[in-house]
Amino acid sequence: MIKAIIRYLLQLIYFVYILGAAPSALADQEYNVIVHPDVVEKNLSVNTLRAIFGMRMQTWPDGTKIRVFVLPDEAPLHQKFSKGMLRVFPYQLRAAWDRLVFSGIGHAPISVASPEEMQEKVSSTPGAIGYLWKNNIHRGVDVLQVQR
Repeated sequence: MIKAIIRYLLQLIYFVYILGAAPSALADQEYNVIVHPDVVEKNLSVNTLRAIFGMRMQTWPDGTKIRVFVLPDEAPLHQKFSKGMLRVFPYQLRAAWDRLVFSGIGHAPISVASPEEMQEKVSSTPGAIGYLWKNNIHRGVDVLQVQR
């Protein structure tokens, strides 16, 4: 428990450092939520997106299992997506995922190492959802419209 608290505090300190050191061009970059082409849903509310990335919603309305892909906590895109779209800090998401895993009632999303791997995994995994910088999106995925 103490190790987990220390890890969260270190992540918070790292996040504050990155936020202060991030180039202003990063703040201007846009991102999109992407899904596998077979996902029927093309419009989602922010609340639904929060439930999906919070691992509380586990299937699409048609019954397909949702496969959530995320970048590492320290990745600038993950930080921007978490704060900008989900309105939570990355360490808060991690804490929620860890609670699910440690309690045995759920699982964490699948972590990918790079935007290229995110593109590949979402495009090849039925029911998949993730996020990418707009300039990293290629064929094989659909872009979701998020209702704010």
